[in-house]
Amino acid sequence: MGSFRGHIVPGTLFLVVGIWHMWCSVVRYVSNPRSFRFRVWNPVPGFNGRIKYLELYVITIGGFIDLCIELLYSTHLKIFVHGSLNPSHMNNFEHSGMLLMFFLFGIVALLSEKTSFVPLPDGALSLIASAAFTAEYLLFYFHSTTHKGLEGCYHFILVLLISLCILSAIAGALSPTSFPVDLCSGIAITLQGLWFYQTAFTLYGPMMPEGCWLQDNEIKCRSTEHEIHGELLANSQLFVLVFCVLVAVVCAYIFAEMIFNRMPNLVNSPDSLEN
Repeated sequence: MGSFRGHIVPGTLFLVVGIWHMWCSVVRYVSNPRSFRFRVWNPVPGFNGRIKYLELYVITIGGFIDLCIELLYSTHLKIFVHGSLNPSHMNNFEHSGMLLMFFLFGIVALLSEKTSFVPLPDGALSLIASAAFTAEYLLFYFHSTTHKGLEGCYHFILVLLISLCILSAIAGALSPTSFPVDLCSGIAITLQGLWFYQTAFTLYGPMMPEGCWLQDNEIKCRSTEHEIHGELLANSQLFVLVFCVLVAVVCAYIFAEMIFNRMPNLVNSPDSLEN
């Protein structure tokens, strides 16, 4: 079924990358709308370019660490039993496959940006990112764990958010000058990270709905009414997260406007010239 840590670690990676993507999308559009281009990843300015590829390193190293946790640590190296995959850890093997795709995306993107071996355009990198999200989508849609009841509700919402990541990545390759598509990609990744957190705190933490509990690696509820109440609570939690992200985007846009549009006006104003 999973664990608290198993949702927090990937949730942190998605959340960090998603927030960075939203901010960079807003800044690039506000600073120069005419030259705006969709980017599947965003370089970090400053420090003489030493941390330019920090986002790709976060994706690559973070994906690799999480992959090792799922494949090596969680399985206690008991990968094979009697010549076949250990049936007790199929959940970990599935997660490893998903994480491998994001690790490969980071490697390919770094090779494309830093070497001349695979000079891929942003559109091609977007399609590779959509392939990684598709692998994640298939994982959570055809999961080995039984996704019924309250657990199924949380994973169904996660699948919807992953599908938004897929669509926005493909749309970025097809519409490379669209600011809404680029911003939607960052929002979808951020919401996915937040929902991983929400799932961890609800199904494995202190936010379990009243009348439901975790027993034998399965969510059980006292009655159908308690289960429905938990599912309605999940819908409310999703609404709150979406609302908070949209408010954050609006605030980021206003802040970026103040920095890139108002400051030049102040510098070129008559009062500033006299001083």
